Amino acid sequence: MDSITEKIKRQSESTRKDRFGRALSWTALTFIALVVALIFAFVLSRGLNTFIGNKVSVTDFLFGTTWNPSVVNPKTHQPYVGALPMIMGSFLVTFLSAIVATPFAIGTALFMTEIAKKRGAKIMQPIVELLVGIPSVVYGFIGLTVIVPFMRGIVGGSGFGILSGTIVLFVMILPTVTSMTVDTLKSVPRHYRESALAIGATRWQMIYKVILRAATPGILTAVVFGMARAFGEALAVQMVIGNAALMPTGLTTPASTLTSVLTMGIGNTVMGSLQNNVLWTLAMILLLMSLVFNLIIRMIGSKGELK
Repeated sequence: MDSITEKIKRQSESTRKDRFGRALSWTALTFIALVVALIFAFVLSRGLNTFIGNKVSVTDFLFGTTWNPSVVNPKTHQPYVGALPMIMGSFLVTFLSAIVATPFAIGTALFMTEIAKKRGAKIMQPIVELLVGIPSVVYGFIGLTVIVPFMRGIVGGSGFGILSGTIVLFVMILPTVTSMTVDTLKSVPRHYRESALAIGATRWQMIYKVILRAATPGILTAVVFGMARAFGEALAVQMVIGNAALMPTGLTTPASTLTSVLTMGIGNTVMGSLQNNVLWTLAMILLLMSLVFNLIIRMIGSKGELK
């Protein structure tokens, strides 16, 4: 009888602990969701105020090519708030850096997982981890003192521009894409490799025809994740791109991105003014693009799970 009573007490205590743990988990989850919702609501309320409160045309804002919020166009009586140069600059440096980084990341990941596993783990893994931990300002300073003068000597001009920003972002996102690609290649089932070799495929045929094809969804996820980081990078790009709010006419001409204009202007405006509202609208575009990147990652991941 005593043993039964003791067992019931232990079960009751275990149930109370389970309920407490469940309540704590739901509280933390609710808090995180609330914080994210508040961030979205705050940024959207500030960003939409440009179109609601200041009566700026959405078309003029997204497709206008002149950025000077403190000056009013005498013909339309609207400020010059064309954000297309910054949007184009952000997309150009993002896509170009991803295009350059992808083959390097795949090659490094294959070396670490398929070609030289021991040397890859001992040599390449610490290098990749070190690159991940370097602060953005260090990348920007190296770009300012090395890449910009190099570009100036090779192609002429000031050396600032989208090409310099692309090189800096390429180095910054390379370890991220590489690490995720390594994890993806390691997740490919071993019997895929064994089956390919068993039917007479060479190692390179096995890598190209089987491993890379099976890992394609994960590699695409890594690339999109790297693009998301590149799109939101501010300080390093600001130091090498030139920060000229002009439509890009070439890869070597000074340009600007959404983040570079934000970091330069947000501290020099008055809250509630038009100049401040348009910057919040740029922040809203950044937030929405981050959401788009995350949705793309989820779509790729859900459709490309390895069986």
